[in-house]
Amino acid sequence: MKLIFLGLSITSSWGNGHAVTYRGLCRALAGRGHRIVFYEWDAPWYSGAHRDLAVDRCDYATVRLYREWAEVRSAVRRDLGDADAVVLGSYVRDGIEVAEFLAQEFPGPRFFYDIDTPITVKAFRESGAAEYLRADQVPSFDVYFSFTGGPVLRELEARYGSPRARALYCAVDPEHYRRTAPVPWFRAALGYMGTYAPDRQPALEELLVTPARRRPGSGFVVAGPQYPPRLDWPPNVWRIDHLPPAEHPRFYSSSRWTLNLTRSEMRRWGWSPSVRIFEAAACGAAIVSDSWEGLDAFLAPGKEVVVAETADEVEAALDLSDAEVRRIGEAARARILDHHTTAVRAAEFEREVEGVQRVRAGG
Repeated sequence: MKLIFLGLSITSSWGNGHAVTYRGLCRALAGRGHRIVFYEWDAPWYSGAHRDLAVDRCDYATVRLYREWAEVRSAVRRDLGDADAVVLGSYVRDGIEVAEFLAQEFPGPRFFYDIDTPITVKAFRESGAAEYLRADQVPSFDVYFSFTGGPVLRELEARYGSPRARALYCAVDPEHYRRTAPVPWFRAALGYMGTYAPDRQPALEELLVTPARRRPGSGFVVAGPQYPPRLDWPPNVWRIDHLPPAEHPRFYSSSRWTLNLTRSEMRRWGWSPSVRIFEAAACGAAIVSDSWEGLDAFLAPGKEVVVAETADEVEAALDLSDAEVRRIGEAARARILDHHTTAVRAAEFEREVEGVQRVRAGG
């Protein structure tokens, strides 16, 4: 099949989780014999040093960068001429206009891929539209793919008219995420990777900064961009502004524990696993996570992940034996590699496309 994607970014992982997701899915789809064309607005903040995938180095998709939607409409129309399906993603610039264009110009299977579903639904409830999609446009997509599962899928169908809302969770490519030898500059009792978010910062303070203050003899590391310079980090917390995906396996393989934190809207709905939790698990990392509904559908608390809401609970995890830490990490790795790889997601995506094709053919 020829598949057209219009997404936030595939060329830059700086400050977003979209690029890693699109890379893994598109690579896996290409591996199954499909042809991928990916359209991306050439955002200035994703250019230069922040672009960690060169357009001409992407060997699994044809990537087309554009400056203005009006200038690329004709090229998209030509690509749609022999396409089997099209996917529009959340946070695409001019997404509302793009959605209208696709509804008018492409009679084949149309999919929306929401990597920010709780944010989108919150905007729908408050104003009837997110900046990249109106609520009344939801029915124009044959399938609404969502990073979040559980109750939000029913809401998308019952309240907003999606013909079919299905979870297409993030995933991990085991060819790129596996355990490596630890490196000294990432070694820590507890490490966290994530872009700064005000609603996530209190949990980071409680679950990493407070244990760091209590344990001045242990090292801690926080990797991710956009943290305000005014934040007061203890001297034993090492800050890394940004790590490209190629460095993630070494990061996860070097900390004794990896912290997973979830944004407030994702916690509110539940069933919103971060791509980071899958990446860390694939590298055999032992994970401490905040609590959210549906977590146990991905990792079993106490066996494959430790759930913590307080600094005391984090410290209890830090005091576990090396053998127990290893056991938890290995159990998580086995679970994720069985159920949450990019190959699994590509097969799920493919089944949905084929299902829409059958329905449209009257089968």
